Amino acid sequence: MAALAAELRALAPSCGPVRLVAVDGHAGSGKTTFAGRLAAALGGAPVVHLDDLATHAEPFGWTGRLRGQVLEPLAAGRDAAYEVYDWTLRRFASTAAVPSAPVVLVEGVGAGRRAVRPWLARVVWMELAAEDARRRGEQRDGPALAEFWEGWAQAETAHFAADPSRPYAATRVDGVTGRITPSTVGEPSTSP
Repeated sequence: MAALAAELRALAPSCGPVRLVAVDGHAGSGKTTFAGRLAAALGGAPVVHLDDLATHAEPFGWTGRLRGQVLEPLAAGRDAAYEVYDWTLRRFASTAAVPSAPVVLVEGVGAGRRAVRPWLARVVWMELAAEDARRRGEQRDGPALAEFWEGWAQAETAHFAADPSRPYAATRVDGVTGRITPSTVGEPSTSP
């Protein structure tokens, strides 16, 4: 992890003075846990959680919010803040601060999508098959969210079919072992 943190710090800034790094992969693949560990290795780098920007009605409709509330302020060298969606209340109910820092992480399904890539210094992909990630997520969330997972799986499959992130990942992380490996951007996808 320390080697990856040093590698990310050495990248050229991609969003104003910030090196914006996406941690992407299937729901349940370990993105949030990995991003937390990476943020700690980076000395407390800010983490933007895309689950905070997504909504029930628009699970992938967060790009405008991300751009306006996070990317544009960081690109201008300012701190950012974004509205956080409350999944229980079904509305935006709080705000999260994103200080301008040498490295800022954006984690969530679709973090490396086409609309975000121009702002990114690196895409990190959590390497775990969709069905294994879903099984892990369902175990984590319990039976109360089984219906949500059914709808989510369809939306995620459609998203990655239209806008895959994995081929753009220069770093891959094994979702089981945590092993970090470099990859060639543009490498064909073997994971749905």
